[in-house]
Amino acid sequence: MFDLLLRGARLVDDTLTDIAIQDGLIHALGDLTSPAKKTIDLHGNYYVSAGWIDSHVHCYPKSPIYHDEPDSVGIATGVTTVIDAGSTGADDVDEFYELTRQAATDVYALLNISRVGLIAQNELANMANIDADAVKEAVKRHPDFIVGLKARMSSSVVGENGITPLEHAKAMQQANGDLPLMVHIGNNPPNLDEIADLLSSGDIITHCYNGKPNRILTPEGELRASITRALKRGVRLDVGHGTASFSFEVAKRAIAMGILPHTISSDIYCRNRIDGPVRSLALVMSKFLAIGLSLPQVIACVTSHAAEGLRLTHKGRLAPGMDADLTIFTVKDQPMSLTDAENVSLQADKILVPLAAVRAGKGYMTEQGSAENAFDF
Repeated sequence: MFDLLLRGARLVDDTLTDIAIQDGLIHALGDLTSPAKKTIDLHGNYYVSAGWIDSHVHCYPKSPIYHDEPDSVGIATGVTTVIDAGSTGADDVDEFYELTRQAATDVYALLNISRVGLIAQNELANMANIDADAVKEAVKRHPDFIVGLKARMSSSVVGENGITPLEHAKAMQQANGDLPLMVHIGNNPPNLDEIADLLSSGDIITHCYNGKPNRILTPEGELRASITRALKRGVRLDVGHGTASFSFEVAKRAIAMGILPHTISSDIYCRNRIDGPVRSLALVMSKFLAIGLSLPQVIACVTSHAAEGLRLTHKGRLAPGMDADLTIFTVKDQPMSLTDAENVSLQADKILVPLAAVRAGKGYMTEQGSAENAFDF
């Protein structure tokens, strides 16, 4: 007998399937007849994908700058897995780890290369904060929690240190089993060309469609040669919308040239969740539907591509043996004006609405799902 059986789940390619869950894992897909302790019939009316993964959030509740609760940015919005992108460093990652054990959402960390984490905007301005031994010990203590490193490479963060913190980050990466390295880009110095030329296969540029002068496009609107070279080496692009790091103009121009994001992430924390322009990962995904990406492309960016980029081999796909993490959602025909971080609006015709999530086999309704009373876990 299965623990949970979802009947008539609509996949993003519009095929229908049943999905059986047992012991926190996906057990089988197809036309299933075995009984289950709980059966929910979706009647083909609702989409089901692998659980959404937000590759860039800030959910360390004790961070003095960018803080939130894991479940507020995760399971409550249909997101089953979040990766906190550098809120904590070696000094406070232990406390963050303990706090995440109480969350329904699955939480991982990209460790800030500054041992003090995000206690101030300029955590890499003091080179004494960049402690390779402290990073190594933290990774040893939490090998299943720390899935990569984070370096914020913009002028307000690095101060007078320029590209030097990134050079240290690359050395730390090599000393810790070539963990994924996510690099924040913003105002220069350092110049984006310097940053991109240091990156290698699997490294992640976040805020890839920001509208700042130090962006991936030249003043003439072409892709920088350094970014072309980086992409050829296997460097990945992550959205990281955030309060000040996403431009419709840049995204539309880049996507028209075939420069698509590998991952769509929110860079969400309490302020931009409550006051905008982020609100939720679903809303950020809806912006890419409005720009012109297809539903399968958008969903891949928060499932298989996200899992691949962060080496979460047990997530991101609907297949037997994978974690039983699922997101149940609809695509509503609902005209809506969407806003980027530059306060530019784009009219959307459809929006993604997450109704429920299954995390490790247990079901949770989102606020929208509870309001619609479509089904009940």
